[in-house]
Amino acid sequence: MKNFFTYRIFLFSILVLLIGNSLSPISTTQRIPEIPPQPTEIINGQILFAPINYRMTYLIDNTGLVTHSWESNYLPGESVRWLGDGRMLRSIKTEVHGYGGVGGGVQIVLWDGTVEWDYRCDTNGDLSHHDVLSLPNGNILMIAWETKTRGETINAGRDPSSFLGDTFMPDHIIEVKPTGPSSGDIVWEWHVWDHLIQDYDSTKANYGVVEQHPELIDINYGNNPVLSDWMHTNSIDYNERFDQIMISVHNFDEIWVIDHSTTTEEAIGHIGGNSGKGGDILYRWGNPMAYHAGTITDKKFFSQHDATWIDDSCPGAGNILVFNNGDNRPTGVYSSVDELIPPVNENGQYYREPGSPFGPSNLIWSYTADPPESFYSGVFSGAQRLPDGNTLICDGVDGRFFEVTPEGTLIWQYSNPYPGPNMNGVFKIIYIPPEEPPEPDIPDLDCLGSLSWTDVQPGANVTGVFQIQNIGDTGSLLNWTLNTSLLTWGTWSFNPESGTHLTPEDGPVDVLVRVTAPDVAESDFEGYLQVENTDNPLDFDNIPVYLTTPRHSVFEFTSFLLNLLFERAPHLFPLLRYIFML
Repeated sequence: MKNFFTYRIFLFSILVLLIGNSLSPISTTQRIPEIPPQPTEIINGQILFAPINYRMTYLIDNTGLVTHSWESNYLPGESVRWLGDGRMLRSIKTEVHGYGGVGGGVQIVLWDGTVEWDYRCDTNGDLSHHDVLSLPNGNILMIAWETKTRGETINAGRDPSSFLGDTFMPDHIIEVKPTGPSSGDIVWEWHVWDHLIQDYDSTKANYGVVEQHPELIDINYGNNPVLSDWMHTNSIDYNERFDQIMISVHNFDEIWVIDHSTTTEEAIGHIGGNSGKGGDILYRWGNPMAYHAGTITDKKFFSQHDATWIDDSCPGAGNILVFNNGDNRPTGVYSSVDELIPPVNENGQYYREPGSPFGPSNLIWSYTADPPESFYSGVFSGAQRLPDGNTLICDGVDGRFFEVTPEGTLIWQYSNPYPGPNMNGVFKIIYIPPEEPPEPDIPDLDCLGSLSWTDVQPGANVTGVFQIQNIGDTGSLLNWTLNTSLLTWGTWSFNPESGTHLTPEDGPVDVLVRVTAPDVAESDFEGYLQVENTDNPLDFDNIPVYLTTPRHSVFEFTSFLLNLLFERAPHLFPLLRYIFML
């Protein structure tokens, strides 16, 4: 009897063991991938730029963090300027074809994206291009083409064989005073056409000895056949102390300085203004061949851009800084940033040795890479002297911004990612000291909800929803996207997958989710869906995700086991009944 009891206990223990195993889940678990660390350093000072192939304008700090952005209906045409008080001046393309740098209009845009002023210069043969500038009085300087017929051009002394087409487009400068939301008065203007000279045809207008008149522009410079865009002026700057304007004339490989203190009537002629020379050129530098005063060995500029007077707050104040692109440079194909000291006195009068080119003969400072050919931007680009003496450079073609010391040491760089690779060129950049921009309207991404599904059949589709909202500053704009790299299972789809310009006032936005469960039974799947602020890698939120496929319950498994046992070993039924009856 004792032995039989022991045998019953043994059988009962086996049954308990079998049933106990059914209590342990037969499943696999997908672990949550680790979230990668994010950068944290932020540097003061901001940079304003507008990618030439994009309708957005950006303000970034020196970490590359986008602190503010503006969206436009227009591509830039080409420059953008900071006005202060959260306002920017942005040239726009109303024409999407034509010559490089084409514009057609200019806008003043507020911090919240409101267009305060929207002015056009694209009618009656006039077309603004490349660069714009705000004067201290609030008026706007614009570079523009004007259109002359072939007949007018030949009568002005141009060699008929040296230009193609039926039109000739010299540059002029206009000063516009805003008078309404889309209107303005031209209160001053200067025309190259009023200051020509030629030695080609004595029977035509403007005939004279070119080398005796460096203050005038040779209409036949560039004897190779050219299209209408004769000069291709690409930058404009203003010297408040002397009331002078400087332009970069790409096709002449020169910079020119003219008197802005004249009236429009005086600007037509050769007398008047602070200089007493009316609208004639006061100073020119870079290529004395343009006024028959030198040879190729005297040439300094090669398709240059962005000529500026160094600001009074910076080392080198009053000197001229130019991005020298280096196109067709005899000593090699490379770019440089060149600084020169103009020969000007305290009254704004420029000196030139009779019979010689304008000085200086040498630069005071120049930056080139090591080796020089490793830095070449054949078109657009720019440079700006910083208050600490370093120089901020825009490699426009590659969309690369970098800072160098006076010794030429590279200490910072940034590559523009917008709108994408090989389309990220930038005409020029503007550095803004940290105290100037208003406190940025910073968005703050926040997510509501989670995604959880249980007892989903393998391969079945399920849906869910969560919400995204901007809980940041009033008026801030949130641009967001989904990062699904932390979800390593299932097949996912989302609507929407990203969003732009979400404001706090918009409230939460629903994101609809659809997932096909993995074809694996009796499993748990976990993970995170990461929602990211595309302008700030530090601003993100995670949506926890959980999904299970069905598993058998204890009762179902025990019943299954007993039925199997009774089917396979019916002779044990009396014994088991006897055990459970004890």
